[in-house]
Amino acid sequence: MDSDAVKEFIRREVPDWDDEVVSTARFKAFSGQRYDWELKFQFWRDLILKVSRQFGVFIIDPVQNAWFDRGGMTPLCVDHVLLLMHSEGDVVRVSDLDDPGSGRISRLFRTVRNLVAQPSVTQGEILEDKLVIVPLLKEKAADVVNILSEGHWTSTCVVTLKKFRSLCSGSNEASAVLSHLSGCGKAHKISINRGESIEGVKVSISKAALPSISNLDCDILHLLRTTEKLQDQLEVMDQRCETSKKSALLSLKSGHKQVALRHARQLKLANESREKCTSLLNRVEEVLNTITDSESTKMVSEAIKTGAKVMKDIKISADEVHDYLEELEETIESQKEVEKALESAPYSDIDDENIEEELLELEMELESENSQVRPGTSDTADSLTEMLSELKLGNTKQTLEEQATEPVRMKDTGKKILEAA
Repeated sequence: MDSDAVKEFIRREVPDWDDEVVSTARFKAFSGQRYDWELKFQFWRDLILKVSRQFGVFIIDPVQNAWFDRGGMTPLCVDHVLLLMHSEGDVVRVSDLDDPGSGRISRLFRTVRNLVAQPSVTQGEILEDKLVIVPLLKEKAADVVNILSEGHWTSTCVVTLKKFRSLCSGSNEASAVLSHLSGCGKAHKISINRGESIEGVKVSISKAALPSISNLDCDILHLLRTTEKLQDQLEVMDQRCETSKKSALLSLKSGHKQVALRHARQLKLANESREKCTSLLNRVEEVLNTITDSESTKMVSEAIKTGAKVMKDIKISADEVHDYLEELEETIESQKEVEKALESAPYSDIDDENIEEELLELEMELESENSQVRPGTSDTADSLTEMLSELKLGNTKQTLEEQATEPVRMKDTGKKILEAA
């Protein structure tokens, strides 16, 4: 980790980090009762978690940790903070992690022993070992499982230990992640001997329980390890071909034809070896693909059997299911056509002058309609009755005939008022 980058991040997270008065009080050792320094403890605990998460670190060394150094001044309370984090389960020592290569019975025995004995750890012992930050370990384990699930759609997958370590950013990190997954029943470590010692990991990428290691898992691990070795050989051969090619060109430019011929022969031999290696790699990958396809076919077959059983239980025929699917597809297609039509609407191609002309025509039409539909003295009771009946007013108790004659009565009443005036 870049110490300058860490210090810059801390200054962003803690605006008063460079304040001498605040820092002096913050860097003092804890004294008194816990409620006296509880806020300081929470500050340092949260800051340790923030820095570790920001830089992707979940294994820290308390002795060599210089994150919080301020010109030679380091917080005197960090050891106490780490001890409390250990007692509260936020950190564990690397030596306390379960061995992923041990069996379930031995791991269970160790867990029971720790629960019964509850070994206490002193502040000095905390500084003697590296510490694993448990919340970040869980996050990293979840990320590894998600990455593996993106390349596999079966419930489990087998990877070599080399591949697993590359996902965890190191061997120590991989050991911690594997220990956590094994303790959760989400991973098994595989060790086989096929002329050489081969190690791998079987990981569950679904919520289902992880099955035990099978002979097929061991065969897949052997094929995967063979693939890695062939890929490594191809990289070496590519380097040899490139070196021989450059040497041959340099020899030709300098006029050394014999030397150029020797490099050309080496280039030809390297290319032939590369073709053989590529052929072997393709064959191994073909076998792996066949195994993967067979597992996928098995899953599809089981899904079809489950679907047939459900259809039989709820008494739905295959024709009805087919009709439902066709109706759903038609609905989806019509929705897509509507969205496509809305997206392709040529609003940007419309000319502003054409819009103004259309508005003028609409205004003229509205004026002509208003001039034709103006209320006058020649309106009859029948036309009013028809208009009111179309409105379907249900809140009034008057009949349509009463509504039709109402305007006439109002007109007569108005005349009488005027005469009286």
